[in-house]
Amino acid sequence: MLCSIFYVRGRRKETSMEYCMVCERIDLIKNGRNPYFVKELNTGYVVIGDHQRIKGYSLFLCKEHATELHFLEPDFRDKFLHEMAIVAEAVYNAFKPDKLNYELLGADSGVHMHWHLFPRRKGDTETGGPVWKLGSELTADEFLPTPQELEDLKNRLCIELEKLLEKEK
Repeated sequence: MLCSIFYVRGRRKETSMEYCMVCERIDLIKNGRNPYFVKELNTGYVVIGDHQRIKGYSLFLCKEHATELHFLEPDFRDKFLHEMAIVAEAVYNAFKPDKLNYELLGADSGVHMHWHLFPRRKGDTETGGPVWKLGSELTADEFLPTPQELEDLKNRLCIELEKLLEKEK
């Protein structure tokens, strides 16, 4: 999708038209065509990562096309961070990692913020450290989940999200 709007301190700013992978993925969700979609929250969309080199890899896509947390309206930003923590806890509960790694990115996808949540386990990489050092191995076709695996991952995460969201009521 082409995006021409981002937010600076809550005010819409026009940008030159550029491709945004996150906006495209959100459009697929809205049109019922994103097979990785798990659940919509108030401030974002929960999805399973396309490739599962790190089992349970999930993302939380911000509903606002913004480049930085401080560009969001304060109330929206606080809710976004709160919901991200809920998503992270659900990922942790669903996939039982030794450690959960969090990363907020944007520059590589059309400057649209999105959280990466990696459920890390001892020995999941040969030398430890950030997953990005795996390079192309991280997105190798052999790590695309089968339809059955994808449904299992989505169901596990959705169940945990619903438990935590129910506690919020």
